[in-house]
Amino acid sequence: MTTGDFWSRAIILVDMNAFFASVEQLDHPKLRQQPVVVTNGSKGSCIITASYEARAFGIKTGMRLREAQQRCPTLIRCPSRPKRYTEISKRIMKSLEEITPDIEIFSIDEAFLDVTHCQSLHGHPDKIGKMTKQKVWDASHLLCSVGVSGDKTTAKYAAKCNKPDGFTIIPPWEAKDCLADIPVTELCGIAKGIGHFLNKHGVINCGDMEHLPISILSKRFGNLGRRIWYMCQGADPDPVHTKINAAKSMGHGKVLPPGVKNKKTILIYLQHMSEKLAARLRRHNCSASIFYIGIRILYGGWITEKAKLNYPTDDGRSIYLLAQQLVKNYWQNDMVVSQVQITALDPQPWLLQPDLFETPSKQRKQINNAVDQVNQRYGEFTIAPARLLGRSEMPNVISPAWKTTGPRETIN
Repeated sequence: MTTGDFWSRAIILVDMNAFFASVEQLDHPKLRQQPVVVTNGSKGSCIITASYEARAFGIKTGMRLREAQQRCPTLIRCPSRPKRYTEISKRIMKSLEEITPDIEIFSIDEAFLDVTHCQSLHGHPDKIGKMTKQKVWDASHLLCSVGVSGDKTTAKYAAKCNKPDGFTIIPPWEAKDCLADIPVTELCGIAKGIGHFLNKHGVINCGDMEHLPISILSKRFGNLGRRIWYMCQGADPDPVHTKINAAKSMGHGKVLPPGVKNKKTILIYLQHMSEKLAARLRRHNCSASIFYIGIRILYGGWITEKAKLNYPTDDGRSIYLLAQQLVKNYWQNDMVVSQVQITALDPQPWLLQPDLFETPSKQRKQINNAVDQVNQRYGEFTIAPARLLGRSEMPNVISPAWKTTGPRETIN
């Protein structure tokens, strides 16, 4: 087979370069060619993304801001703007649909494209890959790195080979040899835990995998183990998943500032999460009757309850009552709480009219609808329960499962 032939399978991975930082540099020209980092809000101490100018100083995602400033005294910190990032991501993903409908949104700044069936229309995968880069630029004026290969894992590895603004092709018939000397933990999906298991069985680099019977991996990890065996040999069988599954749960949680042990403060955080979850349920025309409520005790693990209402609800006050009950049942004066979480475990569309006498009052629904309209126009919690007016700053973050539409289109 030659590079001029059509491939039996062709996968492209689009990976935006330092996406959040690049958006800040795009919107603020004075930041271009400057060392920029993005943190969660103006008080965030952990770096979410660093520009390539900042990375030249050894600054990377997950590093504490103080250490980064020591490495680069001229570092510029930008508070994250989740709505802006999702707006641009939607534009990018929409533009990619002009190439193929077979798209899997892997994260807010990554997408897989299966262009196998587009070759007769658009040409060789090389050409389609270059077309993809141009589409991203036209939609966003941002650079991306593109990897092209015959399977998802090799395409993703290719995309990170020549960052930033990279374009790397690994033909399917070269994938196995190309990956042979690469450590297995360099591949997406093989973290330290699985890597340690493989190392114990003599698999350090991908090329070692062909000497390990697939049965050993399948016995230990099931279908994932079988997939890993093929991944390391440039033949990942996983398809591009174009269907977005319905959300099996909806939740909101927050990591609290250090040392929070005031009961009133904990209740404010729980009410905040209750109202955010309720607004999200209403936004997607859903309700739920089963809720997971949890508070994490410093050095003591989670205290949790699964609470069930007699009727499905999308009302923050009803959800908050469940959280209050958990605190009432378990609170001790010496508790230090580090995290709170409220999750709807059975979100369902409002398809059936519940019993008239078990639903929140008509007046309550009217109030919620009015609050939603104001907050959607003027900003989240422009109108809020009085207790929340004195809440501490809790910047929103983009859900790891974020998608462009539906209940997964979530900023937590």
